[in-house]
Amino acid sequence: MAVELTQNLLLTVPLAPLVGSLVAGLAGQAVGRRGAHLITIAGVTLSFIISVLVLQAVMGGASFNQTIYEWMNIGGLKMEVGFLVDGLTAMMMCVVTFVSLMVHIYTIGYMEEDPGYTRFFSYISLFTFSMLMLVMSNNMLQLFFGWEAVGLVSYLLIGFWFKKPTAIFANMKAFLVNRVGDFGFILGIGLLLAYSGSLNYGEVFAKGSEMAAMTFPGTDWGLLTVACVCLFIGAMGKSAQFPLHVWLPDSMEGPTPISALIHAATMVTAGIFMVARMSPLFELSDAALNFVLVIGAITALFMGFLGIIQNDIKRVVAYSTLSQLGYMTVALGVSAYQVAVFHLMTHAFFKALLFLAAGSVIIGMHHDQDIRNMGGLRKYMPITWITSLLGSLALIGTPLFSGFYSKDSIIEAVHFSHLPGAHFAAFAVTAGVFITAFYSFRMYFLVFHGQERFHHKPFPGEHDHHGDGHAHTPHESPWVVTLPLVLLAVPSVVIGYFTIEPMLFGDFFKSAIVVNTAAHPAMAGLEEMFHGAMGMALHAFSTAPFWLALAGVVTAYVFYLVKPEIPATLARVFAPIVNVLENKYYMDWINEHIFAAGARKLGVGLWKGADAGLIDGLVVNGSARAVGVVAGWTRALQNGVLSWYALAMALGVFGLMTWQLWPYLMSRLGQ
Repeated sequence: MAVELTQNLLLTVPLAPLVGSLVAGLAGQAVGRRGAHLITIAGVTLSFIISVLVLQAVMGGASFNQTIYEWMNIGGLKMEVGFLVDGLTAMMMCVVTFVSLMVHIYTIGYMEEDPGYTRFFSYISLFTFSMLMLVMSNNMLQLFFGWEAVGLVSYLLIGFWFKKPTAIFANMKAFLVNRVGDFGFILGIGLLLAYSGSLNYGEVFAKGSEMAAMTFPGTDWGLLTVACVCLFIGAMGKSAQFPLHVWLPDSMEGPTPISALIHAATMVTAGIFMVARMSPLFELSDAALNFVLVIGAITALFMGFLGIIQNDIKRVVAYSTLSQLGYMTVALGVSAYQVAVFHLMTHAFFKALLFLAAGSVIIGMHHDQDIRNMGGLRKYMPITWITSLLGSLALIGTPLFSGFYSKDSIIEAVHFSHLPGAHFAAFAVTAGVFITAFYSFRMYFLVFHGQERFHHKPFPGEHDHHGDGHAHTPHESPWVVTLPLVLLAVPSVVIGYFTIEPMLFGDFFKSAIVVNTAAHPAMAGLEEMFHGAMGMALHAFSTAPFWLALAGVVTAYVFYLVKPEIPATLARVFAPIVNVLENKYYMDWINEHIFAAGARKLGVGLWKGADAGLIDGLVVNGSARAVGVVAGWTRALQNGVLSWYALAMALGVFGLMTWQLWPYLMSRLGQ
């Protein structure tokens, strides 16, 4: 029997992790390391169990959309905390809490010797609370609160090792780049508020058609187009779309568990979730959808290229995340919102698996992250090996694996779009299949197969517990690390097969996502072609994406196991291209030497010109000097001589009399 969706039940979902976070953060020394992880894991477990019950209730037809707390009422504007629970929310609640639970368990083993153990558990539980508040919101005020809260906690997590300069640089970079996106996001919210008079989703959506007929003041741009583009700029920052993607690879400086939590399942998918939630507005602007489509295609293709030349195991997975986020954004652009969210779900499982597997490899390699120092780990780390293989197969879209159903649906959906950017997007997502397969299995083969390259390698300096120059032997990770890998591997393999029909072609998202099928026929086209999950998988063996993926795997096998001299030769031949890729298209250089330098010069100019010159120099010091001058003149008049005072009084009386009599004298002279 399905549970009833009540206010108290739903409040428990975000508040349980919050309580755990507060206890671990404020009473960490009192409860100890064991107490901190038990309390936070209990909170997230409770949230996950209730989320599953909520999902069952929603599948049975239940829904919830109510105000929980009214914060302020200004005129007719209500600022409130409220929950909207439908298919989209219930799915996100389950994904966030399950992946968070796996990360909490995994952290027990990964952070075992870290002095910030209790602080880390406090942060990841606080992050879970923030993300749940975001996905459960029924208004844009609460959405913005959750949006900013996950950004703040990600800043704390990326810079968790705050004595490490690269970590401090990375968390500041993430914070600043996200502020750029958030500026556009709040402008979009402000526009919708100004013209709809509300922050509530339902009330704003009800006025969508009315706003679609308006133009932005002073221009001929559609008002809704401007608002949707501004909202998507927020998504570009949070979901790391080109050119606001630069923060995500550097955020790998944080501990590996947060890579899985932030960059696989939660924070970076917030932008995808937001656009899907705002589908009633985006459907009214083809220009905004085309902008979304082109940005997603650029990210999917060009971020994949960067994954090819990475040697840090976590950065390879990070660029894979960027590329897959591009795929989701492409699906949003062609109005296949259900497919975008479906890929968000499947990607959350196999990408969290790959991140945590990378962390397991790092533990086994005594914190060496360079894949060029690995090889042959299959026999030393069998559980990590098999789960990594399953995650990689899901990532490249192997038929019957979860990633296949969502990724292949995106590729097919693009071909039904009539938007101007659809042709480029179709090329990008199709070519991306080969690229994804190549860099994924390049990493897999270099890490788990081939020659063992870790013999006679010293431990990395910052983690050297045995002295410089000592060789190390890999080892399998403890059960608290491998158990989450196994639990994540299961949905990575099977969840796509069992959920594609209800999520894409059923009524699961019927009240959450709006699609104008007449203008944007992608979903209608997919439904017409769909003949069951098994039929889709069997048909895939005759399609271009399957053979491109297979070609990518075979190429990686030849390059890195059979003829390892080929990559070195190609690197010399295509040195200019490799140089561009190694410099990440010079985006960091442009940001640091143009935008940051320009901002620095502007700041110095405002400081010296406006602050020091105008405010301090003219207003503050200038007014003080003016008072001093006037005081000097007044002081000269106050000389203490009575005859001078008498003369001044007489002159004053004469002046007053003249002022009063002057109009009368002038009128008499005029007569």
